[in-house]
Amino acid sequence: MIRLAAFDLDGTLIGDEPSISPRVRQAIGAAQAYGGMVTLATGRMFDFLVPIAHSLNITLPLICYQGGMIRAADAPTPLYRATMDRSLMRDVLAWQAERDARLVLYAADDVFLTERRCSDEFYRFMLGERLRWVDDLAPVLEQHEPIKFVLLVEPEEAGRVQTELEGRFGERMAVTRSHEMIVEGNPAGVSKGDALRRLAVHLDIPQAEVMAVGDQLNDLTMLTWAGVGVAMGNAIPEVKRAADWIAPAVDEDGAAAAIERFVLAPAREKPLSP
Repeated sequence: MIRLAAFDLDGTLIGDEPSISPRVRQAIGAAQAYGGMVTLATGRMFDFLVPIAHSLNITLPLICYQGGMIRAADAPTPLYRATMDRSLMRDVLAWQAERDARLVLYAADDVFLTERRCSDEFYRFMLGERLRWVDDLAPVLEQHEPIKFVLLVEPEEAGRVQTELEGRFGERMAVTRSHEMIVEGNPAGVSKGDALRRLAVHLDIPQAEVMAVGDQLNDLTMLTWAGVGVAMGNAIPEVKRAADWIAPAVDEDGAAAAIERFVLAPAREKPLSP
């Protein structure tokens, strides 16, 4: 029986429209009413998740920054937080300068960028609301601890860029893809899977009673760690191959279908709470 369900956000709970469908909201509410625990697991910033968590009545710690932070929406401090090594980030910035790559740095809960190649609306949608335009990213490292970075790439270049980053820095950081246009660098050892494991231990929930639902490469670690790993119908092939079950696509309320199958149906037979 599933007691803890972790959901990716983009491509899983949210599709092309920036809202969660009524059916998915209803399924999450029903799971919570039966005593199930629900959380979000995303690469997005903590501030972005807070209003979503409130709207879904999620009080559990949230997994954000690809697992680099675990923090409840109303908690004053994180349950867990990881940051990038500054010397590593200086090496990454030097690598980026050689290639004229579009690197975006997350630090101090802000998003630091050096150039506008796209509209502000594009950056806010892809990266977050707290955009900070600077002339140089190096001074940011002197003032703030870096959390992670992303590289904005053309979809056909994503695989090559990921491979190059892994070959150059793979022993010093975790590299993943969270979108067809985004390659990410995170602190070594950080992943959604590791964060979900930490959260389950904190809540004293066995691995077998955890479900994870996602669609992209950065979701793979939590799908393979969880007792039940669910890939969305719109997931990339690698995620589908690793999943225990493939749900309908996000525009067909696949997240709700996963809750109904693995949480609600068993709970109606044997409620999770008195």
